[in-house]
Amino acid sequence: MTSNRGRFLRIVTMLFLGSSSLFAQGYVASVSTTSPGHSATSSTDDSSRDRPVATERNPRYRINRDDILSLTFPLSPEFNQPKVTVQPDGFVSLEGAGSLYVQGLTLPETVAAVRKAYSKNLHEPIVDIDLIDFQRAYFVVFGQVGKPGQYDLRYDMTVTEAIATAGGLSATAKTQVFLYHRGEGGWVEAKELKLKDILHGKNVAEDVSMRPGDMIFVPEKTITKFRKYVPYGIGTGINTGLY
Repeated sequence: MTSNRGRFLRIVTMLFLGSSSLFAQGYVASVSTTSPGHSATSSTDDSSRDRPVATERNPRYRINRDDILSLTFPLSPEFNQPKVTVQPDGFVSLEGAGSLYVQGLTLPETVAAVRKAYSKNLHEPIVDIDLIDFQRAYFVVFGQVGKPGQYDLRYDMTVTEAIATAGGLSATAKTQVFLYHRGEGGWVEAKELKLKDILHGKNVAEDVSMRPGDMIFVPEKTITKFRKYVPYGIGTGINTGLY
């Protein structure tokens, strides 16, 4: 029984990793903050990537592709750029300072990078950067729910609220669901939640808050899978009371 559950978790985790290409990424926690041409890190850094990193409690938003920034130079308005779009490769084009890789940076980190880029033209440049448009946070629910799919994460929401948003559990759903959260370094954290206990007031602390990019998988009842292959016909006797 334990080996079957372990195999099931591995299969669903693989599905989650593969499904990320089908949905727009709200937060990309594992994006590198350096440009693609930088040298490789030391072997010590490589080994650290082999372990999950503790999740940041209140993570700042990180710049993504197609985000739109506004750059204002209070003392040098000739360099103002009211609308700068992050290109598919993660770079932005700066007036008089060339291209700069900003994907994966927070706004404070982006300000520091832009100041450094303009330090060749300006003495201790002062720049204000505003995020005009950005990728909306989302979550995904699939499996045995009324309306599986991707939904906007517009406010603080728990797992049970997310399932309700997706149409609630279907008649064929199990009450044990799986929450998948993408962490640092490409790791995926999987957590099994027992909705029956939560809805009956037990272990309510397990009804955790959703994070951008989280995915909920609601599996099908084992007995439902079995009944699909039970031969119904003349002369077939089935004791439906067992189900």
